[in-house]
Amino acid sequence: MVVTANDMTRTGTKTRTDDLARDAAALQAAVSDLVRVYQFRDRDRICCHDISVTQCHALEALVEAGPMRLGALAERLFLDKSTASRVVSALVKKGYVAQHADAADGRAVALAATRSGRALHARIEQDLVEQQRALVADLSPELRAGVIEAIRRLARAADARFRSGHSVGGPAACGAPGASGTGCS
Repeated sequence: MVVTANDMTRTGTKTRTDDLARDAAALQAAVSDLVRVYQFRDRDRICCHDISVTQCHALEALVEAGPMRLGALAERLFLDKSTASRVVSALVKKGYVAQHADAADGRAVALAATRSGRALHARIEQDLVEQQRALVADLSPELRAGVIEAIRRLARAADARFRSGHSVGGPAACGAPGASGTGCS
């Protein structure tokens, strides 16, 4: 049997494609496992601090990025405006977020974390960092650095892909009227 360079290229490409498909499936399973654990952990831990996980993410965005309008917060959290409005209303009612006239346009409303909101965020962050510390304590410094870098790169790539309009199964699969798709997370 004679193997040509063309055959080797096709075989090499097929192998790389197979490897990529296998790795993508393994990544999906690993991320799914991790997200599932973290969702339950966050739900149980953060709710002990008097706010929901979504409220915690909203508060975190306001603490980290500073005052912003509701539309910007909704976009940052991948929420529609009505959901973001309900999240913010709950945080305002609890005294963790304040609404004030936007500095750039006095007719618009800006949202900002209050002193008690920033303090709550700091307590939650401290609790979560301590949990992460315990989680990675047995890993070598090199492995910790590699894990952190890989997660950051994957998060940036996923964020960019999602913001560009790419999603699981496209819009018809995830929430469009009449859609019945699964796996929309």
